[in-house]
Parts: sequence; structure tokens; C-alpha cells
Amino acid sequence: MTETATGKAPFDLTELAMFVTTDIAGITRGRSFAASEIDDYMRKGVGWVPANLALTPFDEIAEANPWGSAGDLRLMAGPESRVRVTCLPDATPLHFYHADITDLGGNPWDCCVRSFLKRTLEEFEREAGLKVVAAVEQEFQLLGVDWPEAPSFSLRAQRRADPFGPLLMTALEEAGAEPEMFLPEYGKDQFEITCRAADALIAADRGATIRIIAREVAALFGWHASFAPKTSPEGVGNGVHLHVSFTDLDGNPATFDPSRPGRLSAVAGAFAAGVIRHLPAIAAFTAPSVLSYSRLVPHHWSAAYTCLGEKNREATLRICPTLDIAGSNPARQFNMEYRAADACASPHLSLAVVLKAGLEGIRAGLDQPPLVNSDPSELSAEEQQRLGICRLPESLGEALDTLAEDEVVTGWFAKEFLDCYVAMKRKEIGIVEDLSADELCSRYAAVY
Repeated sequence: MTETATGKAPFDLTELAMFVTTDIAGITRGRSFAASEIDDYMRKGVGWVPANLALTPFDEIAEANPWGSAGDLRLMAGPESRVRVTCLPDATPLHFYHADITDLGGNPWDCCVRSFLKRTLEEFEREAGLKVVAAVEQEFQLLGVDWPEAPSFSLRAQRRADPFGPLLMTALEEAGAEPEMFLPEYGKDQFEITCRAADALIAADRGATIRIIAREVAALFGWHASFAPKTSPEGVGNGVHLHVSFTDLDGNPATFDPSRPGRLSAVAGAFAAGVIRHLPAIAAFTAPSVLSYSRLVPHHWSAAYTCLGEKNREATLRICPTLDIAGSNPARQFNMEYRAADACASPHLSLAVVLKAGLEGIRAGLDQPPLVNSDPSELSAEEQQRLGICRLPESLGEALDTLAEDEVVTGWFAKEFLDCYVAMKRKEIGIVEDLSADELCSRYAAVY
């Protein structure tokens, strides 16, 4: 029994469930229904519209999208994608399912990013004999708080938000997101959530789930959990780090080889080479907002150049350290971290394009890139050229132009998808082009 908002007579509420898709603007949208009818909706899905894909983050539609008012689709979900959270005080259950977008016959829609990730994972198994293990690590800031300053990374910074952290971890555990750490970060009122590695599709679903639940929990305290790349021009950025490793089809680790540079296996080295080669183009998907490029600058421990580094937080693709104490197995810990991503992107699309770029390197048998273990911006132009390092695009417009020039990357997508994506992003650029730096941060912080 639940009371009304005015505290008057209690009554039974109908629990709602929602089929959701996290779209190319990085926004989770969907349609709800009575949870008691879930079996029926599992069979038939819920209706969707192609032009929804053309919505900018600011809910203005790109008029140049390929569909206009025509067409009908379905959101179809499976029981394995279910998220249900009941531990949030004074709130109805948070109940949703990550869904694929299909045509009316139930076939994957060419422009569904979750289906695109699924196809990419199938290609890895079929062509490379590899399964992809992944995790999504995300930073965010709490806005609207009123508390004393506290040192970065400190216990005081965590405890002043109490019980936000414990409630968030409890909700994520109930959601099946397998959270590992909740920690105060370097930035003002900034926190980070990490979760256990899993199959790459599950990892991407968790990336979206964590954002949804963090915002839900923050709202209970009257705060906003913002995952925007920046919430103030001078502030520290909020990144999304994509961790990737491989096993063979029997589950044996396939990323680690202690005899090779950086301890990357030959197949992992080829993967890294593919990512580095196509990084300037895929940045248009992984750092997909106007604000994203104020974070991707040198000396910010984010990513600004196309390089592979070992334990180097200025490298866009970083080989992560392993725990080498007695009884640990470095082969099962070993992974690479892609750092040029943020929460303005769909985690499904971000992970998929990084994997597709790496698969191109595996297909071509590329040699592993050289390891860069210093700040690439401090190298001379000659040294950068020798190491094959180049600057990432410095604006969303430049990133879209670079994407158009990479025929390999554009060849991964249906024409309708690319046309819609570019039209939507050009519309987004136009919406915010006259904003000051402060206004730009505020606009994105409110949405993300």
C-alpha cells in the first residue's frame, strides 16, 4: 500500500515496467506497461518509431533524418536483460528491460546499436575465435549538494554524501550490475562507480543501468547525478573508460603474453593497432557531443592523442596494471582500457565501434603499435611522427569530418544510420553553437 503525494488515503499502485533503448544521443528512452502483463509484452514488444533515433539530447529532432513521419518498429526484450530495484525508499519499483529495436517481423533493425554490438561479438567469435570480456567504468558529479569542502579521494568526501553510496551500491547489487567500487574522485563532488567484468553485451547494458540508477538514487536526496563530460569549464571531466579483454571459446585468457611488449598477446596487439588506426574516426561515436572535446585535451589524464601506453593515463588506449602478489593470476586480470569516451554516448555503440576497429586490426594482422609511456603532447613533432601518433579531433565538427573520410569505419553502418547520426549531430552543434562555456556545461549537465 502506498500513500499519495499529499499523504492522504493509501491505495494500491500498478507497478510499471519499461522496455528501453539507449540511443545514439546516449539517452535511455522507451515505453512502459503494467508489469503484470510482462509475458504478453515479451512476446509482442512495444511500438517504436524510426525518427526517434534523430532526437538530439535536447529533444529537438533533426529534420533531415531519413524517415520523417513514416515507419514503425518494435522494442523487443528478453528476460535476461531485466533490471528491478525495490530498495529505493518511498519509490515504486524501478523495473525495466534493455531492448533491441526490430522491424515488425522481429528482425533486428539496421540502426539498432544494441543489435550492432551483438553482431560485432558474433564476428569476434566467428572470425577470431574470441569472446569479448568488458567492463564500463564511469565518473559523475553530484549537483545541488550543500556540504563542506572535502579533500579528493578522502573518507570525508565519501561520508559527507552518506547514505548515498551505500544505497547506490545496494540498488546496483539488486539490479544485477555487480558493482565493485564506489569512490570519491579528484573533481569537485565527483564520484566513480566500477563494476565486475562480464560478457560485453552485459557490460554495455550495465553501463546504461548504472547511469539510470545513480540518477534515481541522487534524486531521492534532491541532487542530480550528472555524467556530463564537464559540469563547469574549469572543472575536472567525467569520463567513461571501456575495459576490454579476450578469452578463447573455452574461456581461457587470450590477452596476456609475458614475452611480448606490454605483455599483450599477438592478437591483442593487432587489436590495439586497429583501434589506434581508426581512433580519429570512432571518436565521433565515443566522444559524441560538443562538450566532449573540452575534456579530450592534453595534461588532463583523459585522452588527446592516438597512442597505446602501458600504465599511462595520458594514453587513449592504456594497458592496465595487474596485481602480481602470490596466488594472483595476471592472465585473468589483464585488460586494455579505452579512455576517449564519455556518457554522451550509448555504451553499446561506444563499445561496438572500439571492438570493430580492433577487429579490423586482427583481420589485417597489424603489428602492435609502439608503447608510449610519457605524455604524448610533450614529444616533439618528429618523435610523434616516428611513433605514429596524431592528435585526436578537437571538436565534434572535426570528428564528424574525420569520420566521413574513413571508409572502413563508415562501411560498418547502413547508410540510413550514418545519415541520421550525422544529421542529428549537426543539429546538436547548431543548437549550442552560440552558448558561452558556462552555458554549454550547464546545458549538457542538466541532460546527462
